[in-house]
This record gives sequence, C-alpha cells and structure tokens, in this order.
Amino acid sequence: MEWFYITPIAGLAAVGLASYLYRYVTSQDAGTERMREIAGAIKEGAKAYLRRQNMTLAVFVVVMAAVLGVLYTFYENAVFGLSMAVAYVFGSICTTIAAYVGMMAAVEANVRTANAAKQGLKKAFPVAFYGGAVMGLFIVGLALLGISLLYYVFNVVLGWSEVNAANVVLGFSFGASALALFAKAGGGIYTKTADISADLVGKVELGIPEDDPRNPAVIADNVGDNVGDVAGMGADLIDSYIASIVAAMIIGATAGAPALVALPLLIAAVGLFASIIGAFVVKLSIKGNPGAALNRGSFATWIIFAVFLFVVTRFSGLPEDQWLGVFLPTVAGLVAGVVIGITSDYFTSIDRMPAQKVAKASTTGAAINILTGFSYGVVSIVPPVIGICAATIAAWYLAETFNINAVYGIAIAAVGMLATVGMTISADAYGPVSDNAKGIAEQSGLGEEVIEVADRLDAAGNTTKAITKGFAIGAAALTVLALFGAYKELVEHFLGTELILNLMDPKIVAGVFLGGMMPPLLSALLILAVGRNAERMVEEVRRQFKEIPGLMEGKAKPDYAKCVDIATKGALKELMLPCLLAIIVPILTMIVLGKEALAGFLAGSIVTGIIFALFMANAGGLWDNAKKYIEAGAYGGKGSEAHKAAVTGDTVGDPFKDTAGPSLNTMITVMSLVAEVFAPLILLLIA
Repeated sequence: MEWFYITPIAGLAAVGLASYLYRYVTSQDAGTERMREIAGAIKEGAKAYLRRQNMTLAVFVVVMAAVLGVLYTFYENAVFGLSMAVAYVFGSICTTIAAYVGMMAAVEANVRTANAAKQGLKKAFPVAFYGGAVMGLFIVGLALLGISLLYYVFNVVLGWSEVNAANVVLGFSFGASALALFAKAGGGIYTKTADISADLVGKVELGIPEDDPRNPAVIADNVGDNVGDVAGMGADLIDSYIASIVAAMIIGATAGAPALVALPLLIAAVGLFASIIGAFVVKLSIKGNPGAALNRGSFATWIIFAVFLFVVTRFSGLPEDQWLGVFLPTVAGLVAGVVIGITSDYFTSIDRMPAQKVAKASTTGAAINILTGFSYGVVSIVPPVIGICAATIAAWYLAETFNINAVYGIAIAAVGMLATVGMTISADAYGPVSDNAKGIAEQSGLGEEVIEVADRLDAAGNTTKAITKGFAIGAAALTVLALFGAYKELVEHFLGTELILNLMDPKIVAGVFLGGMMPPLLSALLILAVGRNAERMVEEVRRQFKEIPGLMEGKAKPDYAKCVDIATKGALKELMLPCLLAIIVPILTMIVLGKEALAGFLAGSIVTGIIFALFMANAGGLWDNAKKYIEAGAYGGKGSEAHKAAVTGDTVGDPFKDTAGPSLNTMITVMSLVAEVFAPLILLLIA
C-alpha cells in the first residue's frame, strides 16, 4: 500500500495543472467585440445544451441508484446497498463535472486561439493545445482520484475485503459509463444535426463557405463541436479508462492477490505523470507543423510511460517470477494502441493514398465517392483487428508464462493501452478548439492570412481526432474483453460454481446473435436520429434564407438561436431509446436465457461492436479529409462538381465518425458493466 499513494498524488497533480492551464487560456486576449459576440453565442449554446441534458439525465441517475441500492441490500445488507448507490451517483457526477469543465475550457480557448492566430502559428498553437489539455488532464485526474478514494475508504479505512471494495468501485465505473453513453450519443446527434444542415444548405445548395455568418446553422455547428467532440468524446474515453482499471482490480481481487488489485491504479498513475510530461513536450516541439508537435508529444508520452511502468512493476513487491507477467502484457497493450493509432492516421490523413483516392473518385460523382470511401473503411478494420488479436494472445500467454492469471493479463493490457489517455484526450480536444477558432476567424472577417493559420491548426486537429477515435475503439476492445473475463470471475465467485461456455449450446449461440445484433441496431437508431433532426434544421435554414430579406446579401442577421434549439431538443429526445436498450437488453437476455447466454451476448456485442466502430470512424474521417483535399485545390477546388460530390460523401460520414461509431465503444462497455453489476445479483435472487 506504500505505492498506492502515488495514485491520488497523480490525480491531484493533473487537476492542479489543468486548473493552471485553464487560467493561462482565459488570461489570453479574446479579440474584437465581434469575436467575443460569436464566442459568447457558442458558449451560451453549449452551456444551455449541457444544462438541459444534465437535468434530463438526473432522473435516470436517481432511479438507477435506487435500483442498485435495493438489489445490493437484498444481496448483502443496507450498508452495502447504500454504498453501491452512492458510488454510482459519484461516478455520474465525476463524469458530468469533468465533461463540463473540459467543454468550458474549449469554448474559452477557441476565440483566444483565433485572436492569437493574428500573430502566427507559434502563438496560436499553445492556446489551442492547452485548451484541449484542460479536458485531458482534468477528466483523467478526477477519475483517478475517484477510484483511489473509494477503494481506499472501503478497503483500508472500513476494512472491507478486496472483492467487496472493488465491487463498490464497479458501481462508480457503471455510473461514469452510463452517463458517458448518454453524453456521447446526445452530443453526437447534436453536432451532426447542425454540421449536416449547415453543409447541405450552405455549401451544396447556396455555395457559401462552411463557417459563413449568413448561415443560420453555423452557431449550432460550432456548439456541436464542443458538446459532441469535446464533452462527448472525453466522456467516451474516460469511460473505457475507468472500466479497464476496475476490470483488472476485480480480477485481481477474485484471485486473492492484493498486489494485483493495486497495480492497475499505480500503472494508471504513472501513465498520467507521463501524459503531463508529454504535454510540455508538445509545447516545446512546435516549429511550424502542429501535427508533428502533437505526434512528438504522443511518442514521448509512450516512451516515458514505458520507463515508469518498468520501475513500478519491477519494484511492486511481486515475486521475481511474476512481475514480468504484469509488465509485458501492459507493454503489449500499449504497442497495440500505437499500431491502431498509426493505422487510423494512414486511412484518414489528408496526405495519404486512401483519402486522395476517395477525392479522385469524387470526380465521377457522389455514388463512386461513397462506394470508394465505404470500401477503404472496411479495409481499415484489418490492421486494428489483427493488432487486437495479437495483443490479446500475447497478454494471455505472457501473463500465464510468469504465473499471473491469464485473464488479468488481458485486463492489464487494456490498462496499458489507456494509461496515457490524458495525452490522448488533450490531442483530441485540441481538434474542435482549432475547428471553432477557424470558424470564429471566418465569421469575424479576420482576413485570409489569419484564416490560413487557423486552417493549419484545424488540419492537424482532424488527423489527431481520427487517431484518437481509432485508439479509443482499440482500447474499448481490450477493455470489454477484460470486463468479459471479470463477468465470468464474478459469477463464479458469487455462485461458487464454474461458468462453462459451450458454443454448441443453443442458448449461448442465441446470446451471441442477440449481442451481435445490438451494435448495428444502435448505429441505425443514432443515424436515423441524426437524419430526422437534420431534416428539421434543413427546413429551418431554407426558411430563413427565403423569408429574411437581405440575409443572403449579408444585410440581415439570421436567427441562430432557432437552430440551436432544434438541435438541442432533437438530441435530448432521440438519445433515450438507444441508450436505454443498451442497459435493458443484457438484463432481459440473462433473465430469459440464463447466465451462459449473457456471456454469449457479450461476446457477440464485442465482435460486431469493434468492427462497426472501426469501420464507421475510419470511413467518416476518410470522407472528411477527401473533401478537405479537394477544398485545398485538387480536382477543381471549392465549388466544383467533385467538391459537391465530396461534400455529400462527408455528409454520409459525419454521423458515422462522430455519432454512431464512437458511441459503440461506450455501448459495449456499458453492456459489459450491466452484466457485471446486475447479473450476479439477479441470479442469486432468482436461484
């Protein structure tokens, strides 16, 4: 336990640094009155959406906490039930606070980045990156503080067993994940509703620029970048981060090994320290290419983490014949994450062959653009899936070779992949900050030179967003595999009998098919939600251009608030069904078909969830950068027929990469956590 105190220290250091960076960002000049006006509208829209989302979800949190409290009271006692309910609410609150703080940093940073762009790239880049780093460091630091605090109180202060203390932390993870699913789905619906509407009417029908202030949907589009790509994506990654740590802790606890319970926390702590150092490497590395600086920061983070990891595992107190069984699987997970990130970069980057091939296909029309992008998106799943398979097999056998539980090896590999998520989220949140900065620069009329600087920042942000999505999906794959193992361990621990999974059992086969059905179903529901909401906003944008005299000529001001309201109401209305299905269907599967069928259900959801998520994230990023490649001057540039076809392809890809694809990571994590939290209890109650 002497090493344990590193964990809260790392969490406090991250939260403290995030607070400092927030003050640094807000101390920068916010520019002209026009810039402040636009930024204020974005800020108010983002705050209004999150406020309404949180009020809507508060009812769900209270009901779910009551259900958990009652079930665990029947299982154990009233104290245990109350503890689970409180941990669940605590996890929900932590995710909500961290997402809100990160989003506020982003909306403060965007206008200041745009203003700093007047002085060039070197002045603007730190503002944008530190604006994103507030999210990355604050949300990870808060999560690590929450986990370590709960485990310390229940295991050390109250003297509960490792299994029961880890179970309380599981409640914290479930609360964080459930809120993350709602945040990602709702934010994704919001942002793509506005993005698609602004593009279809503005770019395709009227031929005006993307962030033209005449477009009524432009403020809603900027708001969407923050509630979807900042708050939503941060919640998505932190969901996998917490779940991976908890899964490893539970497997270590059921194995009766206190050191294996503490190690996931320690590994996450040193990963957070490495992320803090990596953030400063990014600042020192900017020499004219933001993308190269971000990559140097990421690679530095991974190398520093590997060194810290060696020290922690080598001197953790594990026997000489066991510490490598933790160190090597963790490295395997880290390497797999890097491979997946590099693959996403190749298949989505504007400088690579796939994006340029899709751009060329646009010269023959939208249909060929979509077919080509779809095909490359499918091909893009091959390297990550092979990487996930290799990491899984390597982690299993390396752990087993050095006398560590093989399932624990997979769990700790997931922790290794996600340990540096502080840097990953920082680089990801940098993207929408830069995107908003470019929009504010265009709407404020700052001139082509300033817009060009903002565009260079934005181009690097698009690549980092694609890499982050690939990384998040790969991490979710290993995390849910670890949760799958934790489910088996918990069922066996609570029931005292072995959980045998026979693929010839028709109930298990039925479970596999039902689980495999869920990711496509959720994807369809979310994309349909975007389509329905976008229809409403497209009609509103068209109405304003027809009915507001002088709008097209720039002599009248559009009604931005109406589009913001459409996006907000639609997102909150549409997110409930798919998110509730992810919670209800696993429970029904277990009640109707049994605990073995639920294991099959989880296996099926993992396979199709990862494949769909990889395909949609990469295909969407590919269509986006193919469009940007044409906008840079290729194949006729902006306004050409190829450009219109590419915009259509990008419109298809928008809900793929920013709504359905990223939501699947969280969905399969939530379904696995539902299995762990509810299945053992219901099995005991109906036995």
